[in-house]
Amino acid sequence: MAQGSGDQRAVGTADPEESSPNMIVYRKIEDIITKMQDDKTGGVPIRTVKSFLSKIPSVVTGTDIVQWLMKNLSIEDPVEAIHLGSLIAAQGYVFPISDHVLAMKDDGTFYRFQAPYFWPSNCWEPENTDYAIYLCKRTMQNKARLELADYEAENLARLQRAFARKWEFIFMQAEAQVKIDRKKDKTERKILDSQERAFWDVHRPVPGCVNTTEMDIRKCRRLKNPQKVKKSVYGVTEESQSQSPVHIPSQPIRKTTKEDIRKQITFLNAQIDRHCLKMSKVAESLIAYTEQYVEYDPLITPAEPSNPWISDDIALWDIEMSKEPSQQRVKRWGFSFDEMLKDPMGRDQFLRFLESEFSSENLRFWLAVQDLKKQPLQDVAKRVEEIWQEFLAPGAPSAINLDSHSYEITSQNVKDGGRYTFEDAQEHIYKLMKSDSYARFLRSNAYQDLLLAKKKPESEQGRRTSLEKFTRSVLPGATWSNTASPSPAAPSARSTKAFLFFKHVLQGGVVRGVRNRWQEMLGNPSKPEPWGAYSYCLQY
Repeated sequence: MAQGSGDQRAVGTADPEESSPNMIVYRKIEDIITKMQDDKTGGVPIRTVKSFLSKIPSVVTGTDIVQWLMKNLSIEDPVEAIHLGSLIAAQGYVFPISDHVLAMKDDGTFYRFQAPYFWPSNCWEPENTDYAIYLCKRTMQNKARLELADYEAENLARLQRAFARKWEFIFMQAEAQVKIDRKKDKTERKILDSQERAFWDVHRPVPGCVNTTEMDIRKCRRLKNPQKVKKSVYGVTEESQSQSPVHIPSQPIRKTTKEDIRKQITFLNAQIDRHCLKMSKVAESLIAYTEQYVEYDPLITPAEPSNPWISDDIALWDIEMSKEPSQQRVKRWGFSFDEMLKDPMGRDQFLRFLESEFSSENLRFWLAVQDLKKQPLQDVAKRVEEIWQEFLAPGAPSAINLDSHSYEITSQNVKDGGRYTFEDAQEHIYKLMKSDSYARFLRSNAYQDLLLAKKKPESEQGRRTSLEKFTRSVLPGATWSNTASPSPAAPSARSTKAFLFFKHVLQGGVVRGVRNRWQEMLGNPSKPEPWGAYSYCLQY
């Protein structure tokens, strides 16, 4: 049967060497298949198997195919031969007669060779209309071997909904196909039905199986003309009204015209003007970024001030309570405009600078739009109207300077207010602040004073004095030794660290019950020392 269809191999081909990047693979597989079917050179034995009350024509076993591959292709490992056979089956050149999954098994499973007419080298790209005709045709034949699988029944229902307007035409095409098939010999019809089913198992595979007809985009880009000629399996297009089942050859690919060359020249000129970064430049940019932020990475550079949880230094807590930003924090504002906007203290300093220049409405508008994007949906419309009246409406108290294009777009968006109504206006104001106000802020005296200011860290004496003041505020008359050398009863460094942390917790009023116990124990004559009170409070 396969040899009898050899004259159909060239039918409908559209210069496949130019239209399919997998053509080299197809040709190699077809050479192997041709040798398998050649009885004169020791091909795979094709036979008709008799079963109970029926015959299975033109089949081979999986074992025969695997043994032939090992013998003729010098394959020593059976697993490798099975893998190669599965790759050939996945392309649809060999298929199991009773399974939709195209895979090779080294057992007595029966396989059949695909007709050359259905080979993928013919550059098939069947449409959903053809698939609908095929499924509809199978439902008209009351045979167990032609019953639809579950996924095929789902596909048929989906296609029937998609082609509801032309389903009558599809049904008529299927009826015509069935009438033609009934005129064929029973054995021939059985073989053609299985080959047609295998064809659709390749192009509409079972869910979970790989679709081998999908082409690698990188291969397609290397083609001279990546346009693929569509071919209809049954000679039916979406607008066609013909009921003829004869396959219609596709039109050959047209030659390149002057207009195509002009388009290619335009495309290449655009590619010349395109900015492309070299890998060396990208590496330099990444290195510069890493060096800029290295002092802010705690995994590389130790944090300054040190972590109070692992050291005796409590300067970090004092800095956090202070309203003045650290020098390191101020330095980061100069990295980029976004870095400054991300820092709440940076936004406050920038807002003060803009107020001194009477242009604070720009930043307030930008912050208002950012807040709008986080509002609940029920409050969005109200907030949009408030922003419009404050910044953009005629006679607004804090009018911002927008170009006419952005203002027109925003005016239209306000009519149907949403979270992104002011997106264009916000982007315009952002660029304006970044290119003008931000640059002047970095050059201003206010920023330079913050950048050059250095805080004097508190000395050990200062910390002891602060602790003494705290103790005296809690219990009048309490004393604290200011000597450099600790007494024999002084606590260890670990106790000192815990005590300092505990002092800050109590000052913040975090644990009121413990604070009350602290004051109670400081007034207890039996335990006048703060260390005893601290130990007792921990037990509490």
